[in-house]
Amino acid sequence: MKTTLFIAIAISLVLPLSAAFENWTNTGGKTAQLELVEVIGEADAKEGVFKMRNGRNVNIKAADLIEADAKRLAEWKPAAPDAPAAEPSVFDEVLDGNLVILDGKRLARHKLTAKPTKYYVFYYTASWCPPCQAFTPSLVDFYEKNKNENFELVLITSDRDEDAMEGYAKDKKMPWPQLKQSKVASFKEKFAHGVAGIPSVIVCDLEGKIVSANGRNLAELEKIVK
Repeated sequence: MKTTLFIAIAISLVLPLSAAFENWTNTGGKTAQLELVEVIGEADAKEGVFKMRNGRNVNIKAADLIEADAKRLAEWKPAAPDAPAAEPSVFDEVLDGNLVILDGKRLARHKLTAKPTKYYVFYYTASWCPPCQAFTPSLVDFYEKNKNENFELVLITSDRDEDAMEGYAKDKKMPWPQLKQSKVASFKEKFAHGVAGIPSVIVCDLEGKIVSANGRNLAELEKIVK
């Protein structure tokens, strides 16, 4: 019965092997291409629920597989669920297509591969500002230690040209994206964050509400974004 089952399943070998389908071999030496979708049972009574290429499922006991495949079955874990997609934000229209990031020694166009799920942290700063120069290394360290899917930091410059922005980013090894200098005025007009001086770190939710205007307190910032 076991051999007959594997002979029937092994017809799938005529089709190309995909990433989901793998070779599984029984103790009789018969091999079939199957996708393991679930493991049921306990200890020595474990068995796999496999999907065949015709879409039907078949159960195969670990005891009916060769030792290496029985071990694979016993150690199998389901794939982690995909992270939830980020909700649209009020900042998308301004930020999309208008970000740059340090790429080696130059600022290059940047697209967020994964948008934040909770917060944007806006860093208002400039190369000519001594307090900014002093604070930025601490923020770089914070970002590298705490960056996660909850937030993204975007630099909003008070420099007058992108050459100054680029030199500042290079000197401080900034790991975060920056809004293009040419888009800063329209950003500030659309989003009045009440910044009276720099450096300033403003935390906003995706609807644009200011969650904290005191992001320079990095201990408090960590509590918000973690």
